[in-house]
Amino acid sequence: MRRASLLLPLVALLAGALAVGGFAPLNLWPLPLLSLALLFGMLLRVSTRRAGFVIGFAWGLGLFLAGVSWIYISLSVYGGMAMWLAGLATLLFCSVLALFPALVGALQAGWALPATPRLVLALPLLWGLSEWLRGWVLTGFPWLSLGYSQVPASPLAGYAPVLGVYGVSFILALIAALLAWSATPRRPPALRIWALSAALALGVGGQALRGVVWTSPVGAPTSVALLQGNIPQDMKWQADKTRATLNDYAQMAAAVPAQLIVLPETALPLFESALPEAYRAQLTAIGKQQGGDLLAGLPTGSPDAAYYNSVISLGSAPSQRYSKVHLVPFGEYIPLKSLWGWVISVLHIPLSDFARGAPDQRPLAIGGQQVAVNICYEDVFGEEIIRQLPAATVLVNVSNLAWFGNSFAPWQHAQMSQMRALESGRMMLRATNTGLTAIIDPQGRLLATLPPFTRGSLGGSIQGYAGSTPYVRWGNAAILAVWGMLGLGLWRAGFKRRP
Repeated sequence: MRRASLLLPLVALLAGALAVGGFAPLNLWPLPLLSLALLFGMLLRVSTRRAGFVIGFAWGLGLFLAGVSWIYISLSVYGGMAMWLAGLATLLFCSVLALFPALVGALQAGWALPATPRLVLALPLLWGLSEWLRGWVLTGFPWLSLGYSQVPASPLAGYAPVLGVYGVSFILALIAALLAWSATPRRPPALRIWALSAALALGVGGQALRGVVWTSPVGAPTSVALLQGNIPQDMKWQADKTRATLNDYAQMAAAVPAQLIVLPETALPLFESALPEAYRAQLTAIGKQQGGDLLAGLPTGSPDAAYYNSVISLGSAPSQRYSKVHLVPFGEYIPLKSLWGWVISVLHIPLSDFARGAPDQRPLAIGGQQVAVNICYEDVFGEEIIRQLPAATVLVNVSNLAWFGNSFAPWQHAQMSQMRALESGRMMLRATNTGLTAIIDPQGRLLATLPPFTRGSLGGSIQGYAGSTPYVRWGNAAILAVWGMLGLGLWRAGFKRRP
């Protein structure tokens, strides 16, 4: 019994790690489906909340240790934290994330339901809710939500414009539950066929939805140039390197005339107030040369008061700007400073106390488009991106992922941008410092990319789009309504069965 009790958590740990292969850059999208089916099958074998918690925790720990261990790079290599402390912090962070699948395992074990509805209905419901909760509790960390693994190749990607990433996760969990149920011993062949047919029908439904055109082209195409400076993170904020960085970006921008030129997040490593007037005029002239604009990322405000992680437009007058709303805890601001203020002295992160931009900012009218700008981490929150829709015709993300080195992080982040394109029915432009700079079409496909850790520009032509997908209209309300009705029905069924 002792050996058996250790075997299930070990298998769950390995299954969770295997699921990472479904995400970019490997993109083996069936793996998360099979991994989750294995987890659900194991959870069906246990009858106590404690055992369910342990198995769910082990699966989650495997997923996050394999999938977001790049946090160690940012803490140790670029944050200056001691290796042992960075390793411990990464383990603790992954352990906290693993609590969400652990709660799924514990709650389903305690639900007074027969095995079949508990597996086929309750587990997918709890899984979807756990991912949604992880997306906003303590400001949210929806990284590696399983729905992202289905973009863009899986048939389930067709559900994204309707139900968003959490809806895709829920459909994936339904299919995983049906597969786990059909693989359970002593099932009648006819019922196995029914379960597999239902799983197939969900896949076919998603594939059919991929053929639906939710938005339509509007206006003339716009020529674009996305600049990737490849400035090493340990050199980015050195005062003696500032002039070279400014010159590099000016030369790159001048060499690629386009209606919309986009520089990465904090590409200009000095405050807007310290930007030399001659240099600002130079970038403005470059932005105007094709009758368009140049977007540049830099800090705005005052280092002695409130300052913001912003993007400003240079070209058409007047200059417009967007300031980041959803900040990264401990990276861009310190929550509860009276308790966590000491972290600033441990992590050598410049400008680690940004102020939050206004949540009601509107698209920028630049380059012949209505541009919904988002900065780095913000595009992992689909419900926040749609605030600027349907007014926006194109999405633009600027990022600096040099913090995470040569890891899976840039690829995983780009895959989230692909999901945002699908949810919104718009093209997405990504301009990053070290990669992955990309042009993404409304179907979530990478049309063009620059190799990571190279200096260069990515040119192309983009089309603006108008109209609203169901997700733009409803956000997460649609999938929450589905879960609410399903949860009420299951609760009543379980309640009636209690003695």
